[in-house]
Amino acid sequence: MRRIDYRRVILGTGFTVLFFSGGSRFAMGLMLKPMTDDLGWTRSTVSLAIAAFMLVSALSLPLVGRLVDRFSLRWVMGAGAVMMAMGVGLIGRINSPWQLFAVYGLVYAIGQAATSNLPVGVMISRWFIRRRSVANSVAVSGNATGQLVIIALLAAFLRAFGWRMSFTVLGLVNMVALVPLVLVTVRSRPPDRSGGEGRISDTGQSSEDVAPAQGSILRSTRLWLLIVVYAVCGFQDFFVATHIVAFALDRGIGVVLAGNMLALMGLMGLAGVLLSGVLSDAFGPARPTALCFLIRLGIFAFIIYFQGNAAVIAFALLYGFTFLITAPLTVVYAGSIFGPARLGAVSGTISMVHQIAGGLGAFVGAWIFDQWGSYDRAFGLMLALTVVAMALTLMIKQEKPSESLAQ
Repeated sequence: MRRIDYRRVILGTGFTVLFFSGGSRFAMGLMLKPMTDDLGWTRSTVSLAIAAFMLVSALSLPLVGRLVDRFSLRWVMGAGAVMMAMGVGLIGRINSPWQLFAVYGLVYAIGQAATSNLPVGVMISRWFIRRRSVANSVAVSGNATGQLVIIALLAAFLRAFGWRMSFTVLGLVNMVALVPLVLVTVRSRPPDRSGGEGRISDTGQSSEDVAPAQGSILRSTRLWLLIVVYAVCGFQDFFVATHIVAFALDRGIGVVLAGNMLALMGLMGLAGVLLSGVLSDAFGPARPTALCFLIRLGIFAFIIYFQGNAAVIAFALLYGFTFLITAPLTVVYAGSIFGPARLGAVSGTISMVHQIAGGLGAFVGAWIFDQWGSYDRAFGLMLALTVVAMALTLMIKQEKPSESLAQ
């Protein structure tokens, strides 16, 4: 009887982890307006909690990167899955801002970092020697699929049962479905010739032999360019993810349609992330990154002048296409700069900046709305940042596929 290729199990596990992790992360954007209306809070209050979540999650990522470089992925991701389920479920019990900061900005944030693109990307990269970009894209597409399915279900659930019950059920489902899956199926590395999980990198050397010094990492011009590019990407991503439903409701779009619009952004993101993997394997990661910002350049200019219902939906769907394009490229960039031994540490640094900037973007969008009663100035800011990111992306050395970690 033919044995199952365990790489398929790993790929399926990575997809499922990000299905729940990504889908749960977008829930706050769906709930922003109902929560603020029910609790009598400003959008800045909830968005500040989102910023706290992003900051704590970001600061956790380098630690998660170090842990997955040194210890079992199963236990790191398993502990994260438990914390994520508890954090999101307890949101349904909050009554004051400090409670939201505690359960969402702390507990959920740490859990989400340990079940994010970073540990999944490291796991996939260890198991797939070739076609890593495509394999990572398939796994990362779990984010988009989770956004599509979970947000669509939550939108219907929200209308029938309210935001509190929606968060409670989401936490229970994560605990029952995700935690056992991680503990049973996750393996840190393919087995070595002795039958155990190997500690040897793909180059045949140990991590200690090939890892560059921290100083050499910080002296890399390409790394600093990437940090700024990913900072802009995160700032834009979480501004849109946090405020697009509220923006749609403000423009007169119904709550079910607005929720389904956020879900359909996940479907568009699925197409974008799969295309990203194909382009990266063929041409290197800089090409899909440039494509991401080229599309954003057009749609941010568009939404400043056109804000009818059809225009809002078109903006959301096109932005959704770009949302995950850069996500699977983080480990590809990291590996192409420093090799496989420091995937966790370098990817964690880039992802940390992305997260911190994302929290700032969510808060700045809310602050602009509370000050001026619209998001127009925020869209103008996003357009200017897109121009900066496009210019910096073009400065990143264009890699040949043979030079990339994808090989």
